[in-house]
Amino acid sequence: MSLMRQAIGVLLAGGQGERLWPLTRDRAKPAVPFGGVYRIIDVTLSNCINSDLRRVFVLTQYKALSLNRHVRRGWSPIMGLGEFIEVLPPKMRVSANWYLGTEDAVYQNIYSIGSERSSYVLVLSGDHIYKMNYQRMLQQHVDAGADVTAATIEMAPEEAANRFGVLETDEHWRIIGFEEKPAKPKPSRANPAKVNASMGVYVFNTQLLIPILIADAEDLNSTHDFGRDILPKIFSKYRVFAYNFVDEGQTGELYWRDVGTVDAYYEANMDLVAVTPVFNLYDKNWPLRTWQHQYPPVKFVFADPDRLGVAMDSIVAGGSIISGGRVKRSVLGYDVRVNSYCEVENSIIFNHVNIGRYARIRNAIIDRHVNLPEHTEIGYNLAADKKLYQITDAGVRVVVREESMLEEPE
Repeated sequence: MSLMRQAIGVLLAGGQGERLWPLTRDRAKPAVPFGGVYRIIDVTLSNCINSDLRRVFVLTQYKALSLNRHVRRGWSPIMGLGEFIEVLPPKMRVSANWYLGTEDAVYQNIYSIGSERSSYVLVLSGDHIYKMNYQRMLQQHVDAGADVTAATIEMAPEEAANRFGVLETDEHWRIIGFEEKPAKPKPSRANPAKVNASMGVYVFNTQLLIPILIADAEDLNSTHDFGRDILPKIFSKYRVFAYNFVDEGQTGELYWRDVGTVDAYYEANMDLVAVTPVFNLYDKNWPLRTWQHQYPPVKFVFADPDRLGVAMDSIVAGGSIISGGRVKRSVLGYDVRVNSYCEVENSIIFNHVNIGRYARIRNAIIDRHVNLPEHTEIGYNLAADKKLYQITDAGVRVVVREESMLEEPE
């Protein structure tokens, strides 16, 4: 039997996404659009399929309707007999609480996990952008005789400080120390100029995971988080190893992004429009899958010198019409209309957006179903924008429509 056939995946997709607000006002964080046609969760689910991990539970919680629909439409149909990608909403079977942390989310689904005959459980996150073969990680886990394996990525100390858990390892990559978001991370043994940052990806032996979950659930002082609580408790008691990330993008550069903040999310999308992006959507060796709306092709109209319909260094999804406007270094979703004499630059435009004539949009994220009137200017006057929009530390303007009680399609 293939090693991956002995494993199941548990994908954590229920976070409230407070740092990604207001993009998470109406949707779960993993359901936020990415790269024009995808959702953030599609990246991890594609990793699962490409790694031959064919049994995956998706744990949802907050504002999960569009996420549930997306997984059902795009991912459930591709699975065969004995294989599944299945959404598990909170059932409160073993607790009267909503999920209290990453560990608690897995603990509350302990019966579903236990019902599957598996030797290994991979715990994954639904809000990271990366290409990773989980089969490589599981093979190292087995070869090392590990009880638990945590994926790590080498990064600069200043990048990891106060942001990520940092691991210390011996010469065999066994974990001998762990700090959660330290101000001064300890250097990597293998590369003293870097640190080993936790990626939030774990492999557990199933027989060990279940008692660990139960013990943590009974600990009244625990925050019920894998990084903050579980790893510090177990690395000295069990055989806990680190797996050094191998990027399947094969560009020679490691690409892993936690898109938990608006600025990080914006930068990850802007990375995609580079001439030779490190995270390449067009990589046939590691394809990204999703469910796509059925829209007509993109259309570019008007070729007058002062009324030119054109998109440069950009990604434009189906159904969009660039009608006499200019789009530069931007990512446009489905059914977007850029009208005459518009200028859109360094921006992310979600589905079903209409940009009125003579509008100028720069360094912005425009949420779905927003209708921008003619002559709208965003990104040119900081004082004026502050009165109308949320602005991030990096100066990205986030434009959302007025709140609605109606649940509309993405």
